Amino acid sequence: MTTFDNREKAFENKFQHDEQLRFKAEMRRNKLVGLWAAEQLGITGDEAQAYAATVVESDFEEPGHEDVIRKVLGDFEAKGVEMSDHLVRKKMDDLLGTAMEQVMKEAE
Repeated sequence: MTTFDNREKAFENKFQHDEQLRFKAEMRRNKLVGLWAAEQLGITGDEAQAYAATVVESDFEEPGHEDVIRKVLGDFEAKGVEMSDHLVRKKMDDLLGTAMEQVMKEAE
């Protein structure tokens, strides 16, 4: 292999690694959002963990994270919990940072 081929392969490997970390961080964020939403909904213990799993699963409905927002907001509305779209999005952004830190620590 030439030096160019080696560099190309290294960039491909880094891209793949970065994408895997991003995916893991987004799934962790969704779980954290689910646990936060469960707390807001008064769900605790094993039920909160199960609810968080449904939030993670909801992210596979369509590309992007709108499906997660729609699910959480729908659950808040169904339970009569006042929550704004803006607050859910802000919480998701905040928890993405937390999730990235956790995933990076695990990757070390």
